[in-house]
Amino acid sequence: MPDLDTWIAAQTRCATAAMLRAISATHLVMERPGFGQRVTPRPGSVLASPVAAHYDPDPDYFFHWFRDAAIVIEALRMAFAAGYAGVAALERLREFAQFSLTLLSLDGRAFLRQVNVRASAQAAFLQYLRPDEELAALSGDAVLADVRVNADGTPDVTRWSRPQSDGPALTGVTLMRWWQLPAGADAPLRSALNELIRAALHFTVAYAGKPCFDIWEETSGHHYYTQLVQAEALREGARWLEETGQHAPARTCKAAAQELISRLDALWSDAAGCYRASAARADGRELDMAVILAVLHAGRPRGRHSVLDPRTQATLGALEELFAAEYAINRELPPERAAAMGRYANDRYYSGGAYFFATLAAAEFYFRLATALRSGETLTATRENGRFLQRLGAGQAVDNSEVAALAVQRGDAFMRTVRAFTPVSGDLAEQFDRTTGVQTSAKNLSWSYAAFITAAVSRAQACRSTAASAPVTPPAGTA
Repeated sequence: MPDLDTWIAAQTRCATAAMLRAISATHLVMERPGFGQRVTPRPGSVLASPVAAHYDPDPDYFFHWFRDAAIVIEALRMAFAAGYAGVAALERLREFAQFSLTLLSLDGRAFLRQVNVRASAQAAFLQYLRPDEELAALSGDAVLADVRVNADGTPDVTRWSRPQSDGPALTGVTLMRWWQLPAGADAPLRSALNELIRAALHFTVAYAGKPCFDIWEETSGHHYYTQLVQAEALREGARWLEETGQHAPARTCKAAAQELISRLDALWSDAAGCYRASAARADGRELDMAVILAVLHAGRPRGRHSVLDPRTQATLGALEELFAAEYAINRELPPERAAAMGRYANDRYYSGGAYFFATLAAAEFYFRLATALRSGETLTATRENGRFLQRLGAGQAVDNSEVAALAVQRGDAFMRTVRAFTPVSGDLAEQFDRTTGVQTSAKNLSWSYAAFITAAVSRAQACRSTAASAPVTPPAGTA
């Protein structure tokens, strides 16, 4: 077996190639005979999974999800910056931008004039169709709240958990990061990015703090994940607007971001020792991996709701304890591996098991923590993160460079767990079974590949960061 460095490099190349195959997959065709549909992806669409499935038993993920697409395009940016993607990344970005622009003018009434949805569907599938009036209402902001579209740019005609407000915010965040890269930023591309960023900010201001469905598309309410990525989109958007002299809309974005952060602060639970995933839950699911994904996808550099926040560290620590106890594959782990991670306790979706992107998120959290510490940021020991630091092996007397090294080691333990359940082919599904470790749910999940890329690139950044020697700050009142 190759050493970890060699395997990660090879798997990153494999993941990049697999992810690129899901973008602009114009060579594929998806037949949905029950709905009378034949879908050929357009350039710039991003398939959540390029595998044609019909819940037989694998789920049908042959859609352009706004959230998943933004996650993939962010991973593409990181792969490009790290030298894994090459000039193809810029072409896929251009195509994504043009496809996204066409969605801004999508009109449900015009679609219904062209397609008789109910006449096209088989009788057994009529129960799964959205009401015509719901489709007719699709225009403007309602399109961006609609979760997903077919990869040919037509509306999704099926009933689903709507609205969702995280996708446009994530799109704004990643496109503002692409905006900062000079390579390939020609005038047409910058014009497209400009329009898309403005649309994302406009939507996010309008929908900030409003109830919607969560990242798992299961529960409607006010959610940590949605509100944090909205807050970061608005914070970055305020800065982006100020750079072009648009001070009034910048102030609007900044005020909305501050309001969202105050709401997030209230989601801390002393009793549970974690940030709650939603404002009010009574189903035992307040501890949820969505919180850690939010921290990573928002990417706040420091302060509350970043990897340096003792409370986000405590949340990750609690999740590690949860899944270490809940999954059979985590029992009797070798010392060099960490627990495979899932979504929340008693998950029932497919195997209800470990997710590749959740396990990789834990690794990435530690790598980003290491980079922050080696860049001179301070790790504060508090009552909340005591168990997290204990698991990390970080005592109060060690300095940042030592803690950073421990964080990289901890991240590597999660990467070794991913390696243990990755076949030689490098294929990554959505889940791997909590008991057997067999891959389950959607095959070749684009998000899984994106998560591997962002974890691997974050690891490389952590390993080459210049070590700093600022001490860990002890909690107030301690010796």
